[in-house]
Amino acid sequence: MQKILWVLWPSFVVAGIAEGIFFTVIDPQELYLFGQPVHFSKIATYSVGFFGFWAVCAASSLMTWFLQLSASDLNKNMHTPHHSGGSVQQ
Repeated sequence: MQKILWVLWPSFVVAGIAEGIFFTVIDPQELYLFGQPVHFSKIATYSVGFFGFWAVCAASSLMTWFLQLSASDLNKNMHTPHHSGGSVQQ
C-alpha cells in the first residue's frame, strides 16, 4: 500500500498544479479534439483534464519508482528452474 501512495500522492499534487497552470492559460470552451470543438461543460473539461494530467504524472512517478529498484529487488520473486539431470522419463 505504501508503494502505491509513493506513486499516486506526488502525481496527484503535480496534476493539480499542472491543471491550474494549464487552465489559467487555456479556456476550456476553446479546446479542440481531432479538429472538432469540445462541447463539454467547463466542469467536465476540468475533470477530464485533471484525470489526464494525473495519469501522465502517475506514469512518470511509476517509471521513476521502477528505475530506482535494484537488481536484487527485481529478481527476489524469480524462481530458478530445477533441472532433472537431462534425462526424460516416459
